[in-house]
Amino acid sequence: MAFPSKKLHFIFLGIFLMVTSMAAHVSAADKTVRFVSVSWTGVTIKTELGVHILNSLGYQTSNLMVSVPFVYNSLATNEADVFLGNWMPSMRSIAEPYFAQGSIVQYVANMTGAKYTLAAPTYVVEGGLRNFADIVDYGEQLSYRIYGIEEGNDGNEIIQDMIDNNMFGLGDFQLISSSEQGMLSEVRYAIRENKWIVFLGWSPHYMNEILDMQYLDGSTAETFGDNNGTATVYTNLRQGFAEENPNVALFLKNFIFPVDMLNQIMTEMHETNNPRIGDMALSWVKNHPEVYRQWLEGVQTIDGAPALPAFEAYLNK
Repeated sequence: MAFPSKKLHFIFLGIFLMVTSMAAHVSAADKTVRFVSVSWTGVTIKTELGVHILNSLGYQTSNLMVSVPFVYNSLATNEADVFLGNWMPSMRSIAEPYFAQGSIVQYVANMTGAKYTLAAPTYVVEGGLRNFADIVDYGEQLSYRIYGIEEGNDGNEIIQDMIDNNMFGLGDFQLISSSEQGMLSEVRYAIRENKWIVFLGWSPHYMNEILDMQYLDGSTAETFGDNNGTATVYTNLRQGFAEENPNVALFLKNFIFPVDMLNQIMTEMHETNNPRIGDMALSWVKNHPEVYRQWLEGVQTIDGAPALPAFEAYLNK
């Protein structure tokens, strides 16, 4: 029996090590899910739940929180895999170029019936400011200000575009950028002092429960949509992720959120002053098995076992 030469032996060994290394790399990649998110409470709730659920199934997850433009840059450059907060139509100017070039996939609508547009306290609306076109008539009472959230946010960009192009006569107004909490502090102060204010509002959010507020009419296709700010929120994936991770892709396809669910979680967070978003979200989910069972239908753990028992064991720890 002839034995292979030393040279041939080392060639075979090199090929074996290379294949083993490639297999290990693929295995590690298949186990990793990189979420990217923005600092909006609703998106944070969704993302934290996604992280917890996939962790319970054996995946290694991360969550990078950045501004909206960086969300899309990170997905397009393969620095992140999943974004659960694509609000449309307000994000169209930022997101649609990536969808058109194919670097990011608008995968599935994860929430319908949302709202994203300008709002005001009820006493302001009852005082006559009901429509975008009315804002200019009350410029002095509003100190020629419209309050938004963080810089780079799509809603802020829409407001700034309205100002820059003198839409609705708003050319003399100023956009006040802040954080979500900073803006809400300004709104609460204005309501306490019975002052007039117009701000960026959305649902789901606990602001709808704790503030006596109304959404303004008059949005157009060039602003927050011609349906008065009614929005659909989509899950976005980087190109190729669904094909590389079919089990996670199935979970994300199932990962749909009722508006009432997020309103309830956010309101409870506010009332209890509990900053642990992930824990609050998991507590709600634990009490609504009909929701998480739909999320996990047909989904497996990373080892190929049914996902539902693994997640329920995780919930009951």
